Amino acid sequence: MNAPIAHFGQNDPSMAATASLVDRIRLPRGDQTPGRAVVRRVVFAVALVLFVALVVRLGRDGYVDVTGNDISFLDAVYYASVTVTTTGYGDITAISTGARLATILLITPARILFLILVVGTTVEVLTDQSRRLLLTRRWRRRVRDHIIICGYGSTGQSAAEELVSRGTPRGDIVVVDLDPAEIEVASGEGFVGIPGDATHRDVLALAGIESARSIIVTPARDDTAVLITLTARELNPTARIVAGGRERENLHLLRQGGADEVIDETAAVGRMVGLATESPEASLILDDLINGGHGLELVEVEPVQTDSGPVPPAGCTLVGVFRQGTRLRLDDESWRPLRADDNLIVLRRSPASPESEPPA
Repeated sequence: MNAPIAHFGQNDPSMAATASLVDRIRLPRGDQTPGRAVVRRVVFAVALVLFVALVVRLGRDGYVDVTGNDISFLDAVYYASVTVTTTGYGDITAISTGARLATILLITPARILFLILVVGTTVEVLTDQSRRLLLTRRWRRRVRDHIIICGYGSTGQSAAEELVSRGTPRGDIVVVDLDPAEIEVASGEGFVGIPGDATHRDVLALAGIESARSIIVTPARDDTAVLITLTARELNPTARIVAGGRERENLHLLRQGGADEVIDETAAVGRMVGLATESPEASLILDDLINGGHGLELVEVEPVQTDSGPVPPAGCTLVGVFRQGTRLRLDDESWRPLRADDNLIVLRRSPASPESEPPA
């Protein structure tokens, strides 16, 4: 299994190896699960049997039993079951015109529909593995420039929600977590889920680490985060890695391990609590900025070309200028004039929020 995973997306793996991948990759689920579909069909089949039994019971005077006894409800259910399954022992026979007409118009169509249900359910169950295999292989061939989230706890889920609110398609987010329950949650929310230890090379390779554009590292432990960061950086030297740490003394290890950005999760929450205590209105603005797609938002944009040169986009407030990776101070004039290749951090009204005046 290691060989096909190591060369992700380059060659089709063997059928045996690919089949094993089906059990590890959880593609987003549809609204109708296979188990629910089977249960629904079984209920429908039982209803057909009861329908045939009811027809026979109501028209019992037109049927004869080889024992000579009257057709009871149990006899009707028995006749219905052997009829729809095409067993047909012939011990209960339609002798009247009405009973035979009911057999032609009601019982025979019910028998055909019952067989269709049985065969369809069997085929669906048998082909579900093949369908998942094809979907998995297709996804592995197409996945490029996606985002991998290692650890789908509360922090990882919030990161995924933020990415989606800022326009990232759900299909471009891959979740890796040791807990199968978390993977099921991620799959139910439309993300691709891979159960496994993100510190292992084969698990990250299965997530398409070599072609990922960004990796978010949010496990429950800092030591795990450091190891994931080291492994991810080794497998993809160019991807942007954002890691979250809980203990301040471990943050430098994440940077040394290759993380481009390190978030002090504990300090971030503490600052939010302190700000909300002393400046509740300011905390509301900050909450807008954190929750993308609602109210105000901070975004990175390019300058707009005009006759007088590059300028910030209209309706935005300039809060930061990065030139060739270096942040320029806005409290002096060193950043003027703007260049076409500058990256601007601006404050603007989210397109998804109710219309109001842009920030001054």
